[in-house]
Amino acid sequence: MDVSLLTWVITCVVIAGLFVFDFFSHVRVPHDPTLRESGFWSAVYISLALAFGGFVWWQWGSTYGGEYFAGFVTEKALSVDNLFVFVIIMTRFMVPRIYQQKVLLLGIVMALVMRAGFIAVGAAAIAAYSWVFYLFGIFLLLTAVKLITESDEPVAHERHREGRIERFARRFLRTTDVYDGDRLLTRIDGRLMVTPLMIVLIVIGFTDVLFALDSIPAIYGLTQEPYLVFTANAFALMGLRQLYFLLGGLLDKLIYLSYGLSLILAFIGVKLVLHALHENTLGFINGGEPVPVPEISTPVSLGVIGGTLVVTTVASLVVSRRRGRRGSTTP
Repeated sequence: MDVSLLTWVITCVVIAGLFVFDFFSHVRVPHDPTLRESGFWSAVYISLALAFGGFVWWQWGSTYGGEYFAGFVTEKALSVDNLFVFVIIMTRFMVPRIYQQKVLLLGIVMALVMRAGFIAVGAAAIAAYSWVFYLFGIFLLLTAVKLITESDEPVAHERHREGRIERFARRFLRTTDVYDGDRLLTRIDGRLMVTPLMIVLIVIGFTDVLFALDSIPAIYGLTQEPYLVFTANAFALMGLRQLYFLLGGLLDKLIYLSYGLSLILAFIGVKLVLHALHENTLGFINGGEPVPVPEISTPVSLGVIGGTLVVTTVASLVVSRRRGRRGSTTP
């Protein structure tokens, strides 16, 4: 896939412009977004992501177009899981709802910048060492197992992780427990202090670093093109703030989402290992020669990912609805 420097620059400028537009049109003035507002802009950003996928398909062909869509769907699904963590963080720090938009948008921008670094490192590693796919595949398989084991008490696991990040931040920063509107910094008795909103931003930022450790290897299992990896991540994160307010209480009903995501990560992990075997250069495996194993195509990957998400979402909503009916009829 031949992507010119000019294309990279234009893409980054457009993405940055969309975030700037989002800030000045929705976030600069604190307010509680309505469902109509959140739904409309969620649809706009998803439409932009799909339109960009159409552009990739037209410009570079169906193979790369399919890889982009598979990567975007996977990253979007993993981002929905991030929303559950954002809810826990906002509840833990009792962030007023009208100020949540600002910290979410800044956190998402931080996430994209940090993921860009991971993407660059991943691309360099893959270009230099083909055996990196073994590491990515095994890591995703272990992550899938970890996701299953933590699905019983997700709130407890997340609060424990956030507590460590918060303690680390408070140890090196002069903080106050009082919110000052949507300010990240404030002055108390002439001293510059970090507000709880800044602590929330730090927790969200560092939490997303941990999420990136899962998502970046996952998308490299679907495409090895850094441009597609970056844009799929950017469009998946874009509109995440609106999706947070749109889904709201629906997140609690997605009870099988962790199982679906673990299955997707395990599937991509297997796909990466098979790809590594196909490109094998390690001397202790088949004498350093490629192993003739089948590789999973992009259409199959997209079908498995999409099918898994549909089944887990429908099953979650059906079971949650039945449990709600039982609860309402129990005296």
